[in-house]
Amino acid sequence: MRSRWIVAVAATPLLALVVAACGGGKADVPEGAVEVGGTPSGGLMGVKIRPPLVKPDVVLTDQDGKPFDLRKETDGYLTLLYVGYTHCPDICPTHMADIAYALKQVPPDVRERVKVVFITSDPDRDTPDVLKQYLGYFDPTFIGLTADKETIDRVQRALGMNPAEKQDLGGGNYAVAHAAYVIAFTPQDDTAYTVYPYGVTRDAWVNDIIELVRKGYRE
Repeated sequence: MRSRWIVAVAATPLLALVVAACGGGKADVPEGAVEVGGTPSGGLMGVKIRPPLVKPDVVLTDQDGKPFDLRKETDGYLTLLYVGYTHCPDICPTHMADIAYALKQVPPDVRERVKVVFITSDPDRDTPDVLKQYLGYFDPTFIGLTADKETIDRVQRALGMNPAEKQDLGGGNYAVAHAAYVIAFTPQDDTAYTVYPYGVTRDAWVNDIIELVRKGYRE
């Protein structure tokens, strides 16, 4: 059964965002998004966003401790970008597991044109080594990125997100409130026209990965 996501259509550009702390179980999407789940637009089942997002021009640090130029290193690939953190109990691992599953179902020629990028919203705890170990549980090809908080906040703003915020859990522990959706940058023009909130089915992922790699975004 195809999922449906009901969201409000905003008259303003994609700037405001209700963030969700992992554990909240909320399927948040950006303001400016349009529901298309259940009635595919151009063969896609993701949530359409207006205006589209251009891939940020930024250099971060990857899970091997090396500089990673986001645009250069992912140019020509379907780039599934997510901002989350490794201590997340539910939303982040679910997204990663669903994408990893979907990538095993798509044809090899499609799989080789996809890069999954996980930018931490918790740089204090998510060192390169932590990111590498965490993402390896799902797929060793997934790319983990970190930087100082100022840079990560700037990237989130460029993506139309409010910067992630810590939520005190007591005893020195904290959760991180952050955007709960994956952004899909097409390989044809490095632009994102669709996002994928928490709760997207694995069948939808398989469908859209194939469509976006082979055909790109079409109205």
